[in-house]
Amino acid sequence: MEKLWLKSYPPGVPAEIDPTQYRSLVHLLEESFRKFASRNAYVCMDKFMTYGELDGMSKMVGAWLQARGLKKGARVAIMMPNVLQYPVAIAGVLRAGYCVVNVNPLYTPRELEHQLNDSGAEAIIILENFATTLEQVIGRTKVKHVVVASMGEMLGAAKGMLVNFVVRNVKKMVPAFSLPNAIRFKQVLSDGARMTLKPVELNHDDLAFLQYTGGTTGVSKGATLTHRCVIANVLQNDAWAQPALNQEPKIDPLTIVCALPLYHIFALTACMLMGTRWGAMNILIPNPRDIPGFIKELGKHRFNLLPAVNTLYNGLLNNPEFAKLDFSSLKICNGGGMAVQQAVADKWLKVTGCPIVEGYGLSETAPTATCNPATATEFSGSIGLPIPSTEITILDDAGQPVPLGQPGEISIRGPQVMAGYWNRPDETAKVMTPDGFFKSGDVGVMDERGFVKIVDRKKDMILVSGFNVYPNEIEGVVAAHPGVLECACVGVPDANSGEAVKLFVVRKDPSLTVDELMNYCKEQFTAYKKPKYIEFRDELPKTNVGKILRRELRDEKKAA
Repeated sequence: MEKLWLKSYPPGVPAEIDPTQYRSLVHLLEESFRKFASRNAYVCMDKFMTYGELDGMSKMVGAWLQARGLKKGARVAIMMPNVLQYPVAIAGVLRAGYCVVNVNPLYTPRELEHQLNDSGAEAIIILENFATTLEQVIGRTKVKHVVVASMGEMLGAAKGMLVNFVVRNVKKMVPAFSLPNAIRFKQVLSDGARMTLKPVELNHDDLAFLQYTGGTTGVSKGATLTHRCVIANVLQNDAWAQPALNQEPKIDPLTIVCALPLYHIFALTACMLMGTRWGAMNILIPNPRDIPGFIKELGKHRFNLLPAVNTLYNGLLNNPEFAKLDFSSLKICNGGGMAVQQAVADKWLKVTGCPIVEGYGLSETAPTATCNPATATEFSGSIGLPIPSTEITILDDAGQPVPLGQPGEISIRGPQVMAGYWNRPDETAKVMTPDGFFKSGDVGVMDERGFVKIVDRKKDMILVSGFNVYPNEIEGVVAAHPGVLECACVGVPDANSGEAVKLFVVRKDPSLTVDELMNYCKEQFTAYKKPKYIEFRDELPKTNVGKILRRELRDEKKAA
């Protein structure tokens, strides 16, 4: 196919990358551990960890896991927020020859049981705050080895004891649990220090991560990300970022703000793995929902990269303390995970002087598939161009390419695309075309320069009297109203039009009325797009990454 987007690439960005330069993801990690041994790799709650320390501790974890008798390719679950144990655990699991199963720590017992059983995980490394969830389901899973971590154990003796006391006894964040055979993370390090990590021969086709899709469109499925998939996406993102990183003043080492949770594919690649490749330092933010605490942490560092979702950018902007920070070293702000809204992007640029560079990807693509040029100076409203070694085609319902400028399903082919869904050949067959394109479920258009714009999720599209209404468009316009903090738009059954548009709004201005917002919408939208119903809410349902869950709002209406 003609790669018409290549002519829009910034100077210096290659058309292709070569994932074979690394034998495995472990090869990539160990190269950086040696090269940057004396540099700080992570900081969390003022405790720094160097690449050399990460190297040593991850060997200990890997050796301990191998001593449990787990076979090559065994799945090991990790259920933690952004704490220092997380990168140690990921590197340890991979170096031992196993596959990482990232688990959302806020999962309910039902969700955790599904993921552990679906993945066949035999071991889990979990923060004690969530151990009670595991206790409720472990007897119905194959998990034989449990490692329990605590918030304070990596922070030094005095501070660690204080943090653990506050977390356990003052804030009451650790519900009582009983996991009789569990071992403490510090004990694993101590035992592992007396063991030797046995090198494991890994290749590109070995499984590195089972990355579960959020389940926002049904039962959660494991995207099988091989070493090749993940290496490819790290190198693709690296190549894409270079034009911006090479602009003066050049900064080395870089500092990345890791507020997105590491169990999510966006942070896993954009923060941990990219950071390792560059020898950068990641600032780990365990709870980005605590915006005042988050801003206080940012004030301690001169940070250069800040990947986030729209709701997180918006949350920072709506705290007056954020504008007082020093943004002089900020080079790249990547937006992904959900649509970036024009109103948020405009305000972000005004406050920080750094534009939000929107990209697009999925768990199934490790994640990045498209991105706007890293040197962009303003928000484009598109998700950008296919990144190196990536092809995008827009398909109709019959699986045929549509003409340029026409909407269809965004479909992706490249080395970063998953090998399929774990143990679900039927589900894999639904999303993979015979010639290797992954069908994303998102509706988009491509222009003559190769830039892609998302119109909406196929399943989120609203059909009003035969007309397609795309929630992204409605939400983007409504979010620009000065009285609106956040909004979400869904379709509800309607006797006359089949479906009608319903808008859920969190107010920034408490005096905003339904009539005022309806009049605004009447000015902005043609009749069939105009919301028929508006409901004010104190908050909207979100994933732990901050992505608004339209599905929950829709299901609420059905159940009512």
